[in-house]
Amino acid sequence: MKRKVIPELLDSDSGSPSEIAASLSDLNRINRWFGGIATTEFLVKRVAQRLHAKSLSLLEVGAGTGAVPAAVVAALAPRGIRIQVTLLDRAVSHLKNGDQRAVVGDALALPFSDGSFDLVSCSLFVHHLSPDEVVRFINASLRVCRHGVVINDLIRHPAHLGLVYAGTPLYRSRLTRHDAPASVWQAYTVNEVENMLEKSNAARVEITRHFLFRMGVIAWKSAR
Repeated sequence: MKRKVIPELLDSDSGSPSEIAASLSDLNRINRWFGGIATTEFLVKRVAQRLHAKSLSLLEVGAGTGAVPAAVVAALAPRGIRIQVTLLDRAVSHLKNGDQRAVVGDALALPFSDGSFDLVSCSLFVHHLSPDEVVRFINASLRVCRHGVVINDLIRHPAHLGLVYAGTPLYRSRLTRHDAPASVWQAYTVNEVENMLEKSNAARVEITRHFLFRMGVIAWKSAR
């Protein structure tokens, strides 16, 4: 299955405010039900364990409503791991952050000084980028973090595309009905991500496979 770039409607806010809100709600529900939250929780917990850290600051890029990091904060708190989250998104209309700090900015030119956060994280964001932009994003993220970058994204596979079409009745927004299959078409394989990250400034990369065609990546700033 060859990668196909299909512009996603939510990226350009091609809908009414209510349609955008419904699409973001669909996305949050997909992350809850189909492994999105669990994947990021696994990655952040692994980093905390590796660092023997009980507290981490985390920048969530392409954050949208911030539902994924909020769920991870809640899941890790009983384990004695405190996560302080800052959200970043290109569109203020996506950021419904509650009590979390939120910033509007460009993921390829992060508006923070070097080493501002322990971790940079993203969920369902990297597949929106071209291969060259993936490397630029990783390098920008490595600059503003102290320890590593965690990536939670889709794996492109024909069976995954079939599952997405089968799930169409679950989607409340017409934007989601377009964007969900477009996301799978644009997603990368594990081998493609490995090849891209070899060109980045990461000292070491770990990639794991997760429930329903999710991949988890930790790009370490230094060898660990």
